[in-house]
Amino acid sequence: MKNAQDNLKAIVNSGASLGGNRRTLKLAEEYKNFLYPTLGFHPLNASKSDSSVIKQVLAEIESNIDNAVALGETGLDFNRLDSEKSKSRQMELFETFLKLAVEYNIPLVIHARDAEKQALKMVKKHSSIPPVVFHCYGGELETAQEIVDEGHFISISTIVCFSEHHQDLVSKIPLSYLLTETDSPYLSPFKGKRNEPSFVKETVKTIANVKSKSIEEVSKITESNARQIFGF
Repeated sequence: MKNAQDNLKAIVNSGASLGGNRRTLKLAEEYKNFLYPTLGFHPLNASKSDSSVIKQVLAEIESNIDNAVALGETGLDFNRLDSEKSKSRQMELFETFLKLAVEYNIPLVIHARDAEKQALKMVKKHSSIPPVVFHCYGGELETAQEIVDEGHFISISTIVCFSEHHQDLVSKIPLSYLLTETDSPYLSPFKGKRNEPSFVKETVKTIANVKSKSIEEVSKITESNARQIFGF
């Protein structure tokens, strides 16, 4: 957190479980006006969690909705998932979050892996939904362009520092629809080193290099996008 405060203006920290939501709310209290919470439930948790746990998660989210800048992360993760029952459970919970986003007029942070098209299809059924962010996006360019055409946003993680696919995505997606992130503690840009929020500057540097723009311009626009969406 010290490194983050020395290098960043703000952090958006996403809950993805019952305990994770509680921890991010606690951190937001501890680091007021610097760390902002989103509250969600990871789709892989949805596949295996008891319905009573999911009910408790949703109840706690609704009771803390005024303290959150967005819902999520939540969505669909079909990676190495063959069970149609598990897919159906994910889709059912994702639909619940989509309806909550509309009801509370709050942005939604989406985790979509090997299910980007399906996630977007479900989003499009809700015409009055606030902006959604496809976080840590790694899907096809065609789907990314459709996301942007719908007025939604794509967040690029530090994986862009070493992934040609992500650099290709960045080269073709307008900067006005991009956010930056780390997905800490995963996807570190430095081999053998745990990822952390302050390393988001490496994402910004790489995007600037790919787009032949200054680091300052990329930083300014992506920050503006984040503030626009999350409202802080």
